[in-house]
Amino acid sequence: MRIIAIKNPKSEVEHRLVHEMHRLRARIFCGHLAWTVRYASGLEMDGFDKLSPTYILCIDRSDTVIGCARLLPATGGTMLEKVFPQLLETGQLPTHNRMIESSRFCVDTNAAAERERAGLHSATLAMFAGIVEWSILNGYREIVTATDVRLERILRRAGWPLRRLGPPAQINETKSVAGLLPADWVSFDCLRPSAYSSSFPLHQKEAA
Repeated sequence: MRIIAIKNPKSEVEHRLVHEMHRLRARIFCGHLAWTVRYASGLEMDGFDKLSPTYILCIDRSDTVIGCARLLPATGGTMLEKVFPQLLETGQLPTHNRMIESSRFCVDTNAAAERERAGLHSATLAMFAGIVEWSILNGYREIVTATDVRLERILRRAGWPLRRLGPPAQINETKSVAGLLPADWVSFDCLRPSAYSSSFPLHQKEAA
């Protein structure tokens, strides 16, 4: 199991992995969670995928994508503000150039059978650690996200608690919440599972 980052896929392998990621998102968000999101031909994607995001992917031993997250600089306009402003106490998010937004986080826990501390799947912890490591290496210090209260509990169990930006709200079928997470080496060391490995290119960040 390894964590990689892909931005603007170029090689055939990178295009395959991103395609697999969109299939995973459709399977989890549209199938398992029954979220109200757009999908077609077995793929889930939206307008934020057209903004040249960085994808953090968890790859298993058979080179299959079993986890993913999408990262975009918060200063470019966030999904939280544009799609879920009701999760912000003030309706606005004070952004800065060391803040990045994470969205579309998911892990195929059926494929990731190994569990680590607190009963959490190793792939879930690896994804958390990968998001933190990539963020630090690219100059970010804070991660903002909109998620559901179930994942908020998982973050707390992992030792990476979410600092809420407003009270939870029911959005369609999901009780959702917005918050901030630290991107620092203390958090990374806390989250990193025993089998963690990553390979991140530096300088993917476009603006300091």
